[in-house]
Amino acid sequence: MPGPARIAPRFRPFEAGLNVLNTLTLAFAGTPDFAVPALDVLAASRHRIAGVFTQPDRKAGRGRELKASSVKLRAQRLGLPVSQPETFRSDEARSLLAGLNVDALIVVAYGLILPKSVLGIPRLGCFNIHASLLPRWRGAAPIQRAILAGDARSGITIMRLEAGLDTGPMLATAAIPIGARDTSQTLHDKLAALGGRMMCEILDALAAGPVPETVQPAAGITYAAKIEKSEAEIDWSGAAVSIERRVRAFNPWPVAQTQLSGRQLRIWESEVLEASGVRGPAGSVLAQSDAGVDVACGDGVLRLTRLQSPGRAQCAAAEFLKSHTLSNARLGR
Repeated sequence: MPGPARIAPRFRPFEAGLNVLNTLTLAFAGTPDFAVPALDVLAASRHRIAGVFTQPDRKAGRGRELKASSVKLRAQRLGLPVSQPETFRSDEARSLLAGLNVDALIVVAYGLILPKSVLGIPRLGCFNIHASLLPRWRGAAPIQRAILAGDARSGITIMRLEAGLDTGPMLATAAIPIGARDTSQTLHDKLAALGGRMMCEILDALAAGPVPETVQPAAGITYAAKIEKSEAEIDWSGAAVSIERRVRAFNPWPVAQTQLSGRQLRIWESEVLEASGVRGPAGSVLAQSDAGVDVACGDGVLRLTRLQSPGRAQCAAAEFLKSHTLSNARLGR
């Protein structure tokens, strides 16, 4: 299988004449699962991680117990020192970073704003792994928004952080296709692995000397707003193609959902059927079989192939229909 397409700019960190033996001292800032592959790659590289920053433990789950971030848990397993400042706007947090005397700060889905006063602390600067082909999908949810929009491809941008929201100059980009069955989870995993490898290559290049940077183009800027749980509610008057994208974009969170007889019905997987003509009101169940539950949309028909009712685990349609009947049902509010 061919590797990801490198778009621009390009560089070759291992060309003859470059001193690839230099070691950089790094700090790492990240919080969720997406940042873990990059932390793993950098921890295994010739560069030294002097400290890891992650968000404070947050309450989560039904018991609302404090939960450590994925990055904190991995850093502890790797034996790396961890700091969890509430903000980097405090003198204390800035002093923590300054005291590490790092060459670069690597930021991956950290979730906290770095003020301008922090960006100049590392000798070489602060660098970010962003899960889109900038300037498309700046912001919080680039993976989900790319799937929702029906983009043919996504990718990784390595950029230098500056004060604006994902506006910094680019050091490297690489594109990968968004497959017809890709969910936010599968695309997330591909991009997380790619981002770690790319950042390591960039750091090897920076250890040998300056790396060319490209200013983001003014054309093509879009923003990936944070996903809200309310977006998961399916509007069956929409096109089947758009609803199917919504199912994939919201898998594994917040999970596309609808109403069945006043109760929540989660839709984990679906597929668009070839259908012509109006077969029933939007949201009406046209057929049910082991293959799935066929639902009329405003345009087209969507087959629901993996579902979940309240208090139950998700399951294939064939298993779901053993305890539920949707014949002649109407989905939605």
